[in-house]
Amino acid sequence: MQDESVQSLRERISEFLAERLEAKLSGLKDSDPKRATKEQELRQKFQREAWIADAAHRVSQLQVTTHPAKATHPDSKATSLYKPPCELPDHSLVGSHVLGEEFPTDVVGNAAALDVFKFLKLEHDGRTILARALGGETELARAFSDDVDKGKEWVRSFAAVTEPSGSIKADPRLKQLYWLTGEEPTRDGDFHLLAPLYSTILSHRIHAAISHTRFSEESKLARKAYWNGEYSECEHREYPHLAAQKFGGSKPQNISQLNSERGGNNYLLGSLPPNWRSAEVRPLLHTDSALRAFGRRSTVRQTLRELERFLMANPRPNQETRQRRDALVAALVDELLVFAATLQEVEPGWSADPACELPEEEALWLDPERATADPEFAQRRESLDWVSEVSERFAAWLNQRLQKSLPVGDAEHAHWEAQLQRESAALEEALAHA
Repeated sequence: MQDESVQSLRERISEFLAERLEAKLSGLKDSDPKRATKEQELRQKFQREAWIADAAHRVSQLQVTTHPAKATHPDSKATSLYKPPCELPDHSLVGSHVLGEEFPTDVVGNAAALDVFKFLKLEHDGRTILARALGGETELARAFSDDVDKGKEWVRSFAAVTEPSGSIKADPRLKQLYWLTGEEPTRDGDFHLLAPLYSTILSHRIHAAISHTRFSEESKLARKAYWNGEYSECEHREYPHLAAQKFGGSKPQNISQLNSERGGNNYLLGSLPPNWRSAEVRPLLHTDSALRAFGRRSTVRQTLRELERFLMANPRPNQETRQRRDALVAALVDELLVFAATLQEVEPGWSADPACELPEEEALWLDPERATADPEFAQRRESLDWVSEVSERFAAWLNQRLQKSLPVGDAEHAHWEAQLQRESAALEEALAHA
C-alpha cells in the first residue's frame, strides 16, 4: 500500500514537470538551428531527480512566510516570519488564528525561483508537497528518489523554506510600540518593544471574501434582486466605507507573492465612528416632570423591561445577582445623565418660558446656562439643594415604575430599595458637577 502511495505521488510530480516542460518546449522556434540541442537539454533538466535536485538547491532563495516584513515598509530589511494559524494563541478577536489549518501560503525572495514555490504548493491526496516536507515524510523522500537518503536530504532542504536565513532581525522602518509589561510606567525597563507585522494570509482571505461579494455573478444577481425588492437564494452583503491600500506600487511582487496576486490591493474595512443624525432637541414645555420624557426613550424602556424581568424572576440573593442588578441600575443612571446633557445644549433660558411647568429643581438641573443671565437663578443653583431633590425625584419615579410589576413587600424589592439609595448617592455626586 505504501509503494502504491509513493508511485501515485511520483506520478503527480511527473505530471507537474511534464506540464512545465511542455510550456518550455512550446517556446522553442522551429527555425532555430539549435532547437534539437535545446530540446534535449530541457528534457534532461526536467527529469524528476535532476529537476528536484536543482529545486532543492534554489529553494534557499525563497522564504515561505505568513508575515512578510516588506508589507510594513517596502525598504525594510527585517526578517519575515512564518507562523501558521494553528500555532497562534486562540482568543475572541479576529486574527490569523481564525484561519485554522486551511490558509494560503505566501513567499518572498527571488522571483526567478517561484517555480519551486509552485512545486511546493502541488497537492496530492489533499496535502501539499510543502506540508509533507514539513512533516518529514519518508514517502515523499522515496517519491523524490530511489536513493532514500538523497530524498530525505531534499525533503529537509524544502522544509527549511519556512526558516529565515541567518538570525532574526528587526528594522528601524518597522512599526514599533512600547508595551507596558511591568508595574511602573516611568521605568524604561518595564516596557517591551513590539514590532507588529502584517498578516498577509489573513489579508488574502479577507480580499478573496470581499472580492467574491463585490464581483461574483451570484453576488451581482443577489444585489440586483435586493434593489428590485425581489427574493434571492444568495446572500446580499455590503461593505460601507471600504478602502484599499496598495502595497508595492507598480511592483507588488516586491512585497510578496500573495500581494502580487492581489495586484497590491489590501482592503481596509471602515472603522469610522457612527454619524449620528439626532432629532432636534426641544425644550420641555407643557409638562410637569422631565422624567416623563426620559421614560419614553427607547433605551430607557428597554433597560426598565430587562430590570423588571430580572427582578420578577426572583433570582438568588448572591453576588452574581447583586452585580447584575447594580449594572442595570447604573445603566439607567447613565441614560439619565445623557438625557440631561442633550437638554443642556438647548438655547439657555428656555426654563424661564411661562409654558415651562417643570419643578424648580429640574429647571436648575436642565438649564444651567440660564444662570449667566439670571442672578437669582444662579444663586439658587449654587446652593446645590436641587441635587438631592432631583435624585429623590428620580428614585421615586423609578420605584413607581417598578411597583407596576413587583409585589409590595417582596424581599427582592427591599434589596432593590437599598441599591437605589446607593445609586442615588452616586447620582447626586454626578449632578453636582453637571
